[in-house]
Amino acid sequence: MKRYFLLVAIFATVHTQGLTQSINLQQLLKNKKLTTSAKTVLLLTDGKRQGISSDGIVWLKDIEFSTGIIEVDLRGKDVFQQSFLGIAFHGVDTVTYDAIYFRPFNFQSSDPVRKIHAVQYISEPDHPWHKLRSEKNGVYEKGIDPPPSSSEWFHARIEVKDSTITVYVNNSSSPSLTVNKLNTRKGGLFGIWAQGLTGDCANLTIKK
Repeated sequence: MKRYFLLVAIFATVHTQGLTQSINLQQLLKNKKLTTSAKTVLLLTDGKRQGISSDGIVWLKDIEFSTGIIEVDLRGKDVFQQSFLGIAFHGVDTVTYDAIYFRPFNFQSSDPVRKIHAVQYISEPDHPWHKLRSEKNGVYEKGIDPPPSSSEWFHARIEVKDSTITVYVNNSSSPSLTVNKLNTRKGGLFGIWAQGLTGDCANLTIKK
């Protein structure tokens, strides 16, 4: 009998790995399970998309992320230099964290320089965007092909491994961005990231 229960426990452990966790952002907000210094965090419902609209960093309580696949629907605004949004992870606090974020106002730009500044990886505080652009231009930010609409929902798939991060947009089979991590942190806080105008986030899932 003891051997039977041991086998069941081993089986359960193996088969719970790789499960996809759907994150109900609206419920977390209602239950005060979000930590943020953002000025705005609002419930958002747009058709089948239910999520939040926010600025700043919104950490999700009780969720620690190390490696896995993040899938999320995002929507920013086509306002030059004012709409930035994405996902923060491996966070210590609002000063020290990694993030993948997007500049929607650059998605459809006819300027070839702006066009390649569509999706960005940063590792704060040692590797902010301006330092990466200055020292390793074109490595940690890329364009998106085909580009999404600048003011409509788009889907992001972010694969975080021990040493690399890969980003796919709108279910493309080709990555928009592949980078090496710029720190040795293996886990930490997980949250929604936005700067400037509020950004919309819905249908968030994590597969570990």
